Amino acid sequence: MSDATIKSFGSLLSTDYRTLSYITGPLIFVQNVKGVAYNEIVDILMPDDSRRSGQVLEVSGSTAVIQVFEGTSGIDVAKTEVRFLEEVAKIDVSSELLGRVLNGTGKPIDGGAPIIPEVRLDITGAPINPYTREQPADFIETGISAIDGLNTLVRGQKLPIFSGSGLPANELAAQIIRQARVKSGEEFAVVFGAMGITHRESSYFMQQFEETGALERVVFFLNLADDPTVERLLTPKCALTVAEYLAFEKDMQVLVVLSDMTNYCEALREVSTAREEVPGRRGFPGYMYTDLSTIYERAGRIKGRKGSVTQLPILSMPDDDITHPIPDLTGYITEGQIVLSRQLHRRGVYPPIDALPCLSRLMNLGIGEGKTRDDHRAVANQLYAAYAQGRDLRKLVAIVGEEALSETDRAYLHFADDFELRIVGQGQEGRSIEETLDIGWDLMAGLPMGELKRVRDFIEKYHPSHRGQAGPGEDLAESA
Repeated sequence: MSDATIKSFGSLLSTDYRTLSYITGPLIFVQNVKGVAYNEIVDILMPDDSRRSGQVLEVSGSTAVIQVFEGTSGIDVAKTEVRFLEEVAKIDVSSELLGRVLNGTGKPIDGGAPIIPEVRLDITGAPINPYTREQPADFIETGISAIDGLNTLVRGQKLPIFSGSGLPANELAAQIIRQARVKSGEEFAVVFGAMGITHRESSYFMQQFEETGALERVVFFLNLADDPTVERLLTPKCALTVAEYLAFEKDMQVLVVLSDMTNYCEALREVSTAREEVPGRRGFPGYMYTDLSTIYERAGRIKGRKGSVTQLPILSMPDDDITHPIPDLTGYITEGQIVLSRQLHRRGVYPPIDALPCLSRLMNLGIGEGKTRDDHRAVANQLYAAYAQGRDLRKLVAIVGEEALSETDRAYLHFADDFELRIVGQGQEGRSIEETLDIGWDLMAGLPMGELKRVRDFIEKYHPSHRGQAGPGEDLAESA
């Protein structure tokens, strides 16, 4: 018996209720219900024969609390019927979804042909059994030097990007989607879940994907700012359900980009407020940590399966506050973070990635000989240490002036400037990991040889002076 037949048969057996008693925000309250289950999907039949859908949030005695995906505007308490469908929220999945644009609940909105589902899956998914989890390994090349070189993204990892209002997080997301790649011969797909973005941002993403041909390997879930708020609560779950299907059933390497998780958390707070729950920090519900973990922990690899799900969630830090509950809780769950800098953005550096507070806890699992290059870890350590020293010297220069510095200190000071311009500020061009590491060596050539303690084992193999090349840093050392 097909899913459509079962659903039709179930609707005949279902009971219609005209016992709506109360509406608040995106929620409706239905009295005198029987046999209703948590997370059950409902049909809401309007007096004008239009339909809306919803989901049971809570059942208390004979009262059911339902969140309406399309909003509660225009619902007549006396005349509206509610039908409980005796199934949870599901989405039709198929490999045909690649190249399609869907709304937040997984329905096509690109005007293309209807999607013929291969299977219908519960969007809440199932947590990966820790025993069957495979350790994240191998490298996903994003083409961004500050990520690939210093904070490498590894298959099966969840690595968020912490942005702020007005910072180019969406541009960075589009660039990563265009450029990201894995080993040749492996199938690669991107699932992009956009939550609460504007029409201008939506047009930008579509233009970028269509011009570069990236849309062919992208499944685009689009929830606009003027779409129902509650729909945002379903968007990441639908996106991850499709990603899991492509990864674990179709053996693809899947990168999931979710933007913006702050809009998701705001929707969570709106529903919590409508339910009159006791608020936690900054008014967000106390269970937000648990809710976020059900999204982030769906990344990973499974033993015996070739595919993987890697997450790159993007969130905007209100007032650039990294201690705000959303980035704070996200940092506890995920394996590092990429932080965008407003100061670098004001100076015209793109992408404005602040290397010092960035971290990839799984970086060592995805780099090294046979994966990236044998000197990768050493170069990253040396670049990070030299840049940190150069940043500290900027504060000293503000007090005593550059003339008071030693030649070595001035070399570090200029290194920090060149690092931000050449490694971080690469613009819209994509780079291979080899190009990134070679640029790193060129920058290190401007430092005294005795300072290169972390890369001493690789100097003869990669240093420009041993390659017979004059790096731009050598001129810097002479001028210093």
